[in-house]
Amino acid sequence: MDRISRRLRWFGFILKMLRNANYCGSRKVLPGLRTIFGLLFVIGGIFGFLPILGFWMIPVGFLLISLDVPFSRKLVRTWLYRRKREFARGK
Repeated sequence: MDRISRRLRWFGFILKMLRNANYCGSRKVLPGLRTIFGLLFVIGGIFGFLPILGFWMIPVGFLLISLDVPFSRKLVRTWLYRRKREFARGK
C-alpha cells in the first residue's frame, strides 16, 4: 500500500509541475526562450542524480519545447487536462 501511495504522490507531483510549466511557459515566457529553457531543463534532468537537479525536469523541458510547436500545443493541453481529471478521480 505504501508503494502505491508513493507512486500516486510522485504522479501528482509530476502532473503539478507540468501544469505549472504549461501555464507559466505559455503566458510569461517569450516563444524563443521557451525552447532554450526547455533544452536547459532536459539537460539538467539528465543530471537528476545531483542534489539540486531532478528527473522531473525532463518532462517539463519537453513540455516547454512542445509549446513552440503549433500542432502539439493543443495535444499537450488536452493530455494534461485528461490526466488531471483521471488523477482527481483516483485512477
